[in-house]
Amino acid sequence: MPKSSSADPSLSGRIQEHLAESIRTKEKVLQTLVPSIERAARLLIEALEAGNKILLFGNGGSAADSQHIAAELVGKLQVKRRALPAIALTTDTSNLTALGNDFGYEAVFQRQVEALGRKGDVAIGISTSGSSPNVLAAIRTARSLGLKTLALTGRAGGSLKEMVDLSLTIPSESTQRIQEAHITIAHILCELIEDHFANS
Repeated sequence: MPKSSSADPSLSGRIQEHLAESIRTKEKVLQTLVPSIERAARLLIEALEAGNKILLFGNGGSAADSQHIAAELVGKLQVKRRALPAIALTTDTSNLTALGNDFGYEAVFQRQVEALGRKGDVAIGISTSGSSPNVLAAIRTARSLGLKTLALTGRAGGSLKEMVDLSLTIPSESTQRIQEAHITIAHILCELIEDHFANS
């Protein structure tokens, strides 16, 4: 017999706790990261104003976030304005599979940064742990080429936090809460950038 359609109190409680935990995480972001988010917005706006581009990369959900952010900048978030140069290094399957096959998975972003990155560009590495080897390798190469470097990470920030010019480190141990905060911050950054370029 199917269960009654009435609300399951155990599911309802879990849903409420997930939402409450997400809210608590964002409250911590509000309390601790606003100055860093402002610095990140200024860094990105200055780079784009100077004619530079943004390169984004990460694994899994962070790969999806890279693509999401790049799409908001190349397209639009809310208002029409000129297209802004942003490239997610997570989308070209021929590149990813060739590089993974020929150089190893650690090099899939590093080689693309080497090929596409120029001094003054911004490399954004996204890793909830701050320890993804291919993200670290790409940031290392970006720094050697004179790119500005920005991280979206979580927990204690891992090695990534110490390697970049600016790290937005979410104060949480939960991967999904970190990812939710990452995309919230990304939307804020995209909106601030879009406001700046709204009349261009």
